[in-house]
Amino acid sequence: MKGEFACPPGAAELDFFKNFKDDPAKLIAILENSFDGIYITDGNANTILINYSYEIISGLTKEEVMGKNMRDLERAGVISKSASLIALKSGRAATLDQEFKTGKQAVVTSTPIFNHNKRIVMVVTNVRDVSELYRLKEKLAQNVKLNQHYQTEIKMIWKQILGDTNLVAKDRKMLDLLRVVKRVAMLDTEVLILGETGVGKEVIANYIHRNSPRCKEHFIKVNCGAISKSLIESELFGYEGGAFTGANKEGKPGLFEVADKGTIFLDEVGDLPLNMQVKLLRVLQEQEILRVGSSKPVKINVRILASTNRNLKKMVAAGTFRSDLYYRLNVFPVVIPPLRERKEDIPALAESMLESFNKKYGKSKKLTKTAMARLKEYHWTGNVRELKNVVERAFIMSEEDTITAASLSLRTPRIPRPADNGEGIDLKKILEEIESEYIDHAYEKYHNVRAAARSLRMDPATYTRKRKKYSGKVPAREKSVL
Repeated sequence: MKGEFACPPGAAELDFFKNFKDDPAKLIAILENSFDGIYITDGNANTILINYSYEIISGLTKEEVMGKNMRDLERAGVISKSASLIALKSGRAATLDQEFKTGKQAVVTSTPIFNHNKRIVMVVTNVRDVSELYRLKEKLAQNVKLNQHYQTEIKMIWKQILGDTNLVAKDRKMLDLLRVVKRVAMLDTEVLILGETGVGKEVIANYIHRNSPRCKEHFIKVNCGAISKSLIESELFGYEGGAFTGANKEGKPGLFEVADKGTIFLDEVGDLPLNMQVKLLRVLQEQEILRVGSSKPVKINVRILASTNRNLKKMVAAGTFRSDLYYRLNVFPVVIPPLRERKEDIPALAESMLESFNKKYGKSKKLTKTAMARLKEYHWTGNVRELKNVVERAFIMSEEDTITAASLSLRTPRIPRPADNGEGIDLKKILEEIESEYIDHAYEKYHNVRAAARSLRMDPATYTRKRKKYSGKVPAREKSVL
């Protein structure tokens, strides 16, 4: 029985306590220097000892409790509830939580000590201050509540911004951008959408049109880089009958006329030749176009949105893009961050794309957690367009309903070399990415921790630890093979 005198101490313990026979002050000093509070009563619940830590934690002094019976102290409210009395009554150790007048919270454990006759002769109570633990617990609860508030706020923003459209955005950067874009959408002004290839410039242009007063009119997209220089003027501004050989005898309206009262989106506007830049500037200034072969201007009412992945400022400096047109288009610039800088959009976009493919082909395929983690860590130089290609290819190639990391067929990134400017590279991060890729690939190939570890010349425990580090929680079925 715990604490029973009948359990003989060892020789080392006897030698140790012999030191206190003639000098009990040493034993008292040990008790007084304990970090935990100590409270000892005799077998009748009379207080016979408390240490300094107990005084600090409880706010009670030796004078208030020494020699006092625990029943009287509890009855008088000096102590709210006594674990010592519970231990005396039950004959077993008792533990309870207590809050003292000092405001400190503690875990109190009282243990009965028995003599050879199985009679309780002492109750030793250990009092551990856990106030800091409770404070951290409360702070964690507040953070969880605050996080839930933020999540609710994000959902509200997402609902208000996106409405019922098919636009997918979950990352805070993108949501903040859309909030600004929605405000400018209501104003009939030019917007220049900037960003890398494949970030979704057309999606943003479409979003602006849908949220503008012109939303019920035409939205016309023109890829300025895809139309030959010889045809671009007639495509944009139309032509009169007989303007040139092979043309329609009755003439043809251009895309600006078709977009009248609506919105025209000039994608890759940086590819426009200089002579067309002059004509576009006139449209912006005068809101009129001149058909090829005609001297009579045609008035139009159209909102112009433009986009490019090129640096127009550098083009202006190089003389390949007109400065007056640049400043006219750049009334309100919108810079879309690349996909690698809005990581939270990646899972949402991938799930949306997969859902679309499932509906189209009557399937129910899903991405594994490892596959999703791989998508999030990938660099995505081709942005959303590259993500769609990867997801669609994996959808087609996977024979089962689960799409694994091995099915993604992601390009092995080129290993970067230290930059000339002295900034260098994060070698540790690069090595971890390479190690993670090999670990994932090995498991996808062998479907067994031991075999995968063996293929990489690693022991199973190290393999599991590293896979957990890079890919999250290791499933129970994988642990069982170790």
